[in-house]
Amino acid sequence: MSVRTIRKVITGQSKQDGAGVKLVRVFGYHDVLDFDPFLMLDAFDSSDPADYIKGFPWHPHRGIETVTYLIEGI
Repeated sequence: MSVRTIRKVITGQSKQDGAGVKLVRVFGYHDVLDFDPFLMLDAFDSSDPADYIKGFPWHPHRGIETVTYLIEGI
């Protein structure tokens, strides 16, 4: 097994996306070459439904898949 070094540490930025969903965007859009094949990484971490309940209206992405990683919960 080879050991790889950390090339970059990224601090996420608070954003609103979709219909006003509050999230932290760790990477996306401008720096995707560093993370190919991933398009973006967003963290949703709120216990207040108002921060995410409006969701993301339909938008025409083609050929991408969402990966959801649940750290804790039901």
